[in-house]
Amino acid sequence: MPKMKTKSSAKKRFKVTGGGKVLAAQAGKRHGMIKRSNKFIRQARGTSTLSEPDAKIVKSYMPYAR
Repeated sequence: MPKMKTKSSAKKRFKVTGGGKVLAAQAGKRHGMIKRSNKFIRQARGTSTLSEPDAKIVKSYMPYAR
């Protein structure tokens, strides 16, 4: 069997931790920061883990990242 292909966009955007959780950058921080509250900007720093249904989809895009 040939190797399965990884979605190139997924490997650039997501990272799988040792425990199998998927890390992703926080959404909503690309532009329009003036209308966002300071609380939102502060809490949206760094990365966050995806929910289980979303993580399952992302893992299907990256078959060898487990």
